[in-house]
Amino acid sequence: MDTEELAPHVEEIARALGDKLSEEKIAEELARYIDVYRLSIPMAKRTIVKRYGGDTSGFETGFQRKLAELRPNEPVVDFVAKVLSSNRKEVTAKGEKKEIVFGFLGDETATVPYTAWNTEGLELSKGEVISVRGAYTREYQGRVQVNFGNRVTIKKEDPSTIGDVQVAQGPPRVVQVDGLREAMGYVEVKGRILSVEPREVKVQGESKRIFSGVLADTSGKVQFTAWHDFELKEGEVVRISKGTVKAWRGIPQLSFDDRAEVTKIKEKFPSIEELQRTGVRMIAEVASRGGAADASVRGIVVEVRDGSGLIMRCPECKRALQKGMCKLHGRVEGFPDLRVKAILDDGSGAVSLIIGRELTEKLADITLDEATQRAREKMDHGVVSDLLEERLTLKAITTTGSITSDQYGLSMIVKDAAFATVDVKQEAEKLLVELEASE
Repeated sequence: MDTEELAPHVEEIARALGDKLSEEKIAEELARYIDVYRLSIPMAKRTIVKRYGGDTSGFETGFQRKLAELRPNEPVVDFVAKVLSSNRKEVTAKGEKKEIVFGFLGDETATVPYTAWNTEGLELSKGEVISVRGAYTREYQGRVQVNFGNRVTIKKEDPSTIGDVQVAQGPPRVVQVDGLREAMGYVEVKGRILSVEPREVKVQGESKRIFSGVLADTSGKVQFTAWHDFELKEGEVVRISKGTVKAWRGIPQLSFDDRAEVTKIKEKFPSIEELQRTGVRMIAEVASRGGAADASVRGIVVEVRDGSGLIMRCPECKRALQKGMCKLHGRVEGFPDLRVKAILDDGSGAVSLIIGRELTEKLADITLDEATQRAREKMDHGVVSDLLEERLTLKAITTTGSITSDQYGLSMIVKDAAFATVDVKQEAEKLLVELEASE
């Protein structure tokens, strides 16, 4: 967004913060949260005000958002949308029969399904524009669904409030994997299936079999969900037409059902092994996309954070214990584990890492048993975190995993990691070439 568009929001934040932050700094922070971390404007504003100690009470309610900004499992959402369809039917919920209203809503950014569970006095007609407050969201068949519960209020608005509605119709947009973005309408993408497996999910109380996996081309990888059995097999090259794209914590995900056209094609295409060797990306590039599936980044460990080292986990849910307490199961007899929480910086940006036991043992050259013995001898778990800090801080490493984005920035649960051997001369020459190409 440009400076002129951000100006009213900057002024509102400045009023909430008083003299705690200059308007210039506010504009810089707001642009970063929107453009780099891909937050909605309301969430970015709340995050900045909260971070700098301002009064967030005026930022907690009443934010009308675009449909493309909605995410699954949000407890409260407000928006304005056009009713694209409205249908009634009787369903059985929790053993009782009740009438629901369902259909699709749209605005300039996306189209989403909706279900109204409290239909008394509710009349929705195709073509109406409605202002909705207090709805909530769920995930249904791989996309966001809006639900109207007991707390929702719906008001009819002037039809001119909504511009052209973004509807997934017409010819699909042909894109490579790295070009997939949420709210694109129908898309067509070609790639090799790296993995696929069936899963059982609950859809409106009924069990349904879906197929999840990873599709890749030379530009990148994307997780997909097929809501119909297309008999997909690992290693096949397929063309998927009339798929749709949603995002989870910034990572685009491909979803398609029985309306899609899936063609298995025979042509020269990189092998699974070639596609698995993901090239190292700059963190700023990943941030600009809002996240990435199965990406590799390389940088310097600038901080080993609190929570690293020898920890105890709940035997029931595997959560880390705090002073012997589990958030779900109370006081339990935990079992030991080893992990690293760190910040990796490559000069263009930073990502938070969570590294599990096996990789921690590999990188820090210490086993869980050895770490437990050291802590027992010193009667202090802190000796293990000190050792990890000593052995990892300011070391160059390459990590691989899915990178997600939220209001706190980028994070990766690392599935592979190794110390990086960096040829300084080669890296400098590469940087010079890239700089010259950009001029």
